[in-house]
Amino acid sequence: MSIIRRFHVLFIVVLVLIAGWASAFSADSPILDRIAANGVLRVGMSGDQAPMNAKARSGQLIGLEVDLAGLLAAAMEVKVELVTKPFPDLLPALKAGEVDIVMSGMTITRERTASVSFVGPYMVSGKSILTKSTILAAADEAGDVNKASLTVTTLENSTSQSFVEKNMPDVKLVTSKDYDSAVKMVVNGEADALVADMPVCVLSVMRYPGADLVTLTQPFTIEPIGIALSAEDAQFLNLIENYFRTLEGMGVTQQLRTKWLENDSWIAALP
Repeated sequence: MSIIRRFHVLFIVVLVLIAGWASAFSADSPILDRIAANGVLRVGMSGDQAPMNAKARSGQLIGLEVDLAGLLAAAMEVKVELVTKPFPDLLPALKAGEVDIVMSGMTITRERTASVSFVGPYMVSGKSILTKSTILAAADEAGDVNKASLTVTTLENSTSQSFVEKNMPDVKLVTSKDYDSAVKMVVNGEADALVADMPVCVLSVMRYPGADLVTLTQPFTIEPIGIALSAEDAQFLNLIENYFRTLEGMGVTQQLRTKWLENDSWIAALP
């Protein structure tokens, strides 16, 4: 059964949740009130983290998180507005009320859960490296890459940056505002390796077949990826949690993972 057909079934399964959504506005839920008043669910993402979210040649955003955002908005019977911001600006935008949720390859960490809540995970990833060096790609642990002679790049304010600072203190670390810039540093020889989530590294190898890029067979770490929400609105958190669990239970999120992580046919749509 296709994702769309499964989603039609979803509405039958979650009628009780829809009723709960409709009655939630009487509770103390400023985010739900705002979404109902505007008829829009605002989802923050970087727009440059394929296969999670990326801009196609057409200018349209595509990816696993784009599809998931659309499903959540449809379940809430509102439109979805994808708000693109640099990755370091996404959680500040959530806290400032500029977006309602964030889905952008956001790792669920102890530090982040001190200020925001998470629903999920909808994917489990881990830290890997993208490089041209077969020696580095054969590393068993982060310490094997911890050499003062190496230049490593990561996404700014990401868990990858924290990972490098903790586990590779001797390398020269150069942070990047977006993944495209970071990957180009490796392709152009300006960095020996990019440390990033495994899907980003695997995709980059497929996306640039002539660049001699390689990545780890197994990531250094195991990390859950989830939906970030305000920690101050329990009603909204409960609603998103219920919808997500229903999608997960029906196998819809697994279909999304298969579509975007195991099938490379969509890569042709990228610039």
